[in-house]
Amino acid sequence: MSDMTAQTTAEDQSSKEAYFTASQRQLIWARFKKQRAAMIAAMVLVFLMLSGLFAPFLSPYDPTIAGRDKDYTNGAPQMPQFCDSNGCSLRPFIHGVTRERSMATNFRWVTTVDEDIRLPMQFFVRGDKYKLFGFIPGNVHLFGVEGGKIHLFGTDEDGQDIFSRTLHAVWTSMQVGTIGVVIAFVLALIIGGVAGYYGGWIDSVIQMITDAVRTVPVIPLFMAISAIIAAEGSRIGIGDWTLVDLGPGLSSEGRFFIISVILGLVGWPTLARRVRTHLLTERNQEYVLAAQLCGAKPGHVIRRHLLPSFTSYIIVDLVISFPYMVLSETALSFIGLGLKDPVSSLGVMLQKATSADVLLNYQWYFIPVIFFVALVMAFVFVGDGLRDAADPYSDSH
Repeated sequence: MSDMTAQTTAEDQSSKEAYFTASQRQLIWARFKKQRAAMIAAMVLVFLMLSGLFAPFLSPYDPTIAGRDKDYTNGAPQMPQFCDSNGCSLRPFIHGVTRERSMATNFRWVTTVDEDIRLPMQFFVRGDKYKLFGFIPGNVHLFGVEGGKIHLFGTDEDGQDIFSRTLHAVWTSMQVGTIGVVIAFVLALIIGGVAGYYGGWIDSVIQMITDAVRTVPVIPLFMAISAIIAAEGSRIGIGDWTLVDLGPGLSSEGRFFIISVILGLVGWPTLARRVRTHLLTERNQEYVLAAQLCGAKPGHVIRRHLLPSFTSYIIVDLVISFPYMVLSETALSFIGLGLKDPVSSLGVMLQKATSADVLLNYQWYFIPVIFFVALVMAFVFVGDGLRDAADPYSDSH
């Protein structure tokens, strides 16, 4: 009995030593793992990120080509199966379909499944060319069907594959959010760091600028920029000085870049205020004074001593702010002020699901909404979990 007690005491002592010697990152990870909802959300988030990252390979078709399946517009989802009325097969397959206009449906296209026609699925098939990660050329896709086309989520009014568009849309929205968050992060660190370290009149001036940026209405701003982008031969400048010449129009990539930059330029004030508040508290600590007495310059003190003292909290703020960037891009694209076809984004795809005709007859248009909700909620739960894990005074520990 005494041996068991001694062993238990030794284990408790070892765990206490590990706790007190662990780094802040290790402590946050240990607390984060205890939150089941946050861990599940993290797995969902990783799955969605990988799906978007490898979208060209996972999707069977190029999502930007209108009329990819011109004979199957507004087509219902086709789910692979192993058995039908004719028996079972070891290979998954889909049935062939015939389409015709029917008087019973006011001459709408009616799809009839022909169970006598089996189109077996194939894996690692060659198809549309793409560039994985933006620079690795390839034309191999994860799956396809022999002698036809497969549409897991159906097709839209242009015959585009909704499954392919959804995967690419997730990645596009995450790219916009990433660029916006990085720009906001850099601006917040610089502006908030200067304001918090120096204080005084410098802090007052910077706070006036921060408040001015926070009061800028985003929707009217994007309406003005959208009008400028749409104008032929338009430019952005001051007087006779041209900053950006848009020429005859702006490409999809240019619009993508402008949307990302603007989201970053209007999204930094909140994080900048948090950085400022922390630096105002920490700038009079002994380790800062010691660095100053050793001749360290202000930039060195901020970069090497003050900012690392709350790196974990900055990361948490970035994760929490990410879904708001995605929401902003989606909302702007949804109302026609953001990205447009042929770019695939969640907002662009939701535009096609706004009519009553779609709601009544083509409900599969709303499948991308599930991915959009899952992406935003995953970021929210992961951000909340990281925030609780980074708080040493949280009751969840």
